[in-house]
Amino acid sequence: MPTRSLRLGSLRLGGGAPVSVQTMTNTDTYDVANTLAQIRSVVKAGAEIVRLAVPDNRAAEALRELVQEAPVPLIADIHFDWRLAVKALASGVAGLRINPGNIGGPTRARKVAEAAGAANAVIRVGVNSGSLGKKNLSHFLSHPNPQILVESALAQVKILEETGFRAIKVSLKSSQVMETVAAARRWAALSDIPQHIGITEAGNAASGAVKSAVGLGILLTEGVGDTIRVSLTAPPEEEVRVAWEILRAAGLRARGVEVISCPTCGRTKGPLIQMATEIKKRLADVTQPLKVAVMGCIVNGPGEARNADAGIALGQGHGSFFAGGRLVASRVPYENLLSLLEEEVHKMEQTHAN
Repeated sequence: MPTRSLRLGSLRLGGGAPVSVQTMTNTDTYDVANTLAQIRSVVKAGAEIVRLAVPDNRAAEALRELVQEAPVPLIADIHFDWRLAVKALASGVAGLRINPGNIGGPTRARKVAEAAGAANAVIRVGVNSGSLGKKNLSHFLSHPNPQILVESALAQVKILEETGFRAIKVSLKSSQVMETVAAARRWAALSDIPQHIGITEAGNAASGAVKSAVGLGILLTEGVGDTIRVSLTAPPEEEVRVAWEILRAAGLRARGVEVISCPTCGRTKGPLIQMATEIKKRLADVTQPLKVAVMGCIVNGPGEARNADAGIALGQGHGSFFAGGRLVASRVPYENLLSLLEEEVHKMEQTHAN
């Protein structure tokens, strides 16, 4: 079912808009200097929406300055105290994330919806398997069922919509991949309200990236999901980078350099692992969607390097350098290959930018 279109600050969500990448800061929000520095860092990595924890009045009071200085829409994450939500809206945040299990009951949720409507802000109803309402949580723990996540979200959405408020998106998350997938599919079949998708508490950088890629990949290729967050026990910049890799792999959006590199085998020549890792670091700031091949032998190497925007194929003690689908130089010493590749990619970036 196509989702309704929403405005989150200057960003359009749902209604066929590109899937947006979100992350969350891990600083103390009241520490404006450090929080703003991290916002800028994750935006540089590709974040388009940033969520901030607002656990108390100090954090809420810092929002006004953060909103004024941030280059992307900010979301206030509110738990337990509806008054913080109202205060955050008065500070100019583009949206709220509230949880149906702990915001304080229907009357207070309606007051938040009324304030959000007046502020032209979006509310995300965030339903997590670990923080459902008491009745839903008891049922879920004894009989894990994605339908319980959906029912919890429907109940909260109904409360908000009774005030006439419709700028709503939802998230239905579990740390279990297929529970999350099933819940998101159920929601998509029932409602046109946009979905923020992710696997909650997915784990560290490696295992969390795998779980997120499986779950989000399934949903995105089915057309489910309007915004995404990859939840990792890792710096938020890493969340953003993995999110973009998932969008690229799903064929939806591309940003930055995609490094095509082969697995190591008995044919591999040269320090392939180190070179592939190093070029990824050197080109981390490139935003244009370019393909770079770092290949370890002459079997698949030349073909992959020609098919990429630029690439290298290693031989014994030297390698070949390709750009634009043609061989540019052969028998280039290892120590010169990465510099050639880096220089060529930066030239291509400038060409695309112009």
